[in-house]
Amino acid sequence: MIRVAVVDDEQLVRSGLRMILGTARDIDVVADCGGGDAVATVLACAPDVVLLDVRMPDVSGLTVLRALRAAPEPPAVAMLTTFDADEYLAAALRGGAAGFLLKDTDPDQLVRAVRTLAAGGSVLDPGVTRTVIGGYLAAGAGASAAEAVRSLTPREREVLAHVGAGLANPQIAERMGLAPSTVKDHVRAVLGKLGGINRVQAAVVADRAGLVPVPRPGDGVR
Repeated sequence: MIRVAVVDDEQLVRSGLRMILGTARDIDVVADCGGGDAVATVLACAPDVVLLDVRMPDVSGLTVLRALRAAPEPPAVAMLTTFDADEYLAAALRGGAAGFLLKDTDPDQLVRAVRTLAAGGSVLDPGVTRTVIGGYLAAGAGASAAEAVRSLTPREREVLAHVGAGLANPQIAERMGLAPSTVKDHVRAVLGKLGGINRVQAAVVADRAGLVPVPRPGDGVR
């Protein structure tokens, strides 16, 4: 069972996400709360995945993200955003966010995204991907990492392309005909060669380097 916590300052949003995720038999929403008591609530219920509003009036989602990522066993955190919160996305990426989802993400895509996050994958909604990439690179991060793609072996480039497509290690192993442990080693090597970045940062670099096909309309969360 995948344990999920939802953090958003709007009760209506929290209720909607809880209702959507509640339709999946393998997902259990163990908590939902506003930003003020988010850190204590989330750490107390030990979820696998946290859906976190990037911008809240009482506390910044970035502050909550940093606190959760500093925990001994941090959950995977996907930032919930709208089109008018662009300035927060690059900072969330550098802070260790495992993905970005629009608040009006299609219900089926949302369920798939949670499963991907729980399996160690990353999720980048096509609606915010270009903004994330642009903000990340404009901040001066990622340029050297994109250059480092040239140092990867062909196998590592293939692994990076799958990471860029949002696949988790078991899915990559199935696609490439490798053992999951081998894929895990490849991913670790790739992240190290790209400058010690995290998985979703690597997905951005893969996209920027042209390793990931341009999503078609209706493709949904990667």
